[in-house]
Amino acid sequence: MTKFGELISVEKPVLLDFYKNWEDAERNVSVLRNIVKVLGNKAKVIKIDISKNELLADALGIKVNPTFMIYKQGEMKWRETGYLDESTLLNMVQQFI
Repeated sequence: MTKFGELISVEKPVLLDFYKNWEDAERNVSVLRNIVKVLGNKAKVIKIDISKNELLADALGIKVNPTFMIYKQGEMKWRETGYLDESTLLNMVQQFI
């Protein structure tokens, strides 16, 4: 995976979805795909497997699955744990465009 700092230091907002296993990931795939379709290149959406990125998850204090974060220009702007609907996630990302 690209270095985390490089992923989050871009001008546009970056929505991160931290998940633990594929069953959890599948639950959000269609939601995230729809968000990508709506936002186009105005934002980035990235899924991060906690199992494959344990050091990062620990450093960010991720204890609940899923955990969503929005970064912009390297700064965390928003964080929420638990399942969220498409409308909620889309509205949160749009606030930082």
